[in-house]
Amino acid sequence: MKKMLWKSIVLSLLPLLFAGCSLKSHYYVLSNPSAVTAQQKLSGLSMGVEQVVVPEYLFKREIAVSNSSSEVHFLSDVEWAEDLDTGLTRRLIAYLQKRFEQPHVYTYPWELDRQPDIKVKVQISRFIAQNGKVYLDASWEVKDLKRDKTIARLFHKEVSTDSTARGIVAAMDRAFGYLEEEIARGVLQLR
Repeated sequence: MKKMLWKSIVLSLLPLLFAGCSLKSHYYVLSNPSAVTAQQKLSGLSMGVEQVVVPEYLFKREIAVSNSSSEVHFLSDVEWAEDLDTGLTRRLIAYLQKRFEQPHVYTYPWELDRQPDIKVKVQISRFIAQNGKVYLDASWEVKDLKRDKTIARLFHKEVSTDSTARGIVAAMDRAFGYLEEEIARGVLQLR
């Protein structure tokens, strides 16, 4: 009798066990920049992009959302498909290559025999969804290493979003696009 009861319990729990194991996460990446609005050729220049620095809460693969200025939680069943600092660096390099029709944009450490002509540095202090908006706060610096000339700025952007993971990622995508364009304007100011 006990054996039958035990068997019934195990058989009734098996579907729950398999249902829990079969939950699939949705994976997201920020998109590659599509065709840029204004292209300008920077012939003969090389650019180096340092790894984009992000806050520690973005080191997790889960997508972070804030309920208040001091509370962060992570969306369940959705994840970044890559480390966000790596993805943002890759995307910024791709954007600068397209924007300036310049294939010579590299990530730090430089894999060149010489220093790049221009160095780009980005530090993000906040990149999170809160109350229907994605907030991106960053500082960036563009330096002409040959002429020792630097442009540095603070950046802030708010982009409306819904509460879905897809909506948040799309808003993050747009916010980072605004930052990319501002950095490109900084590169042009150096020239």
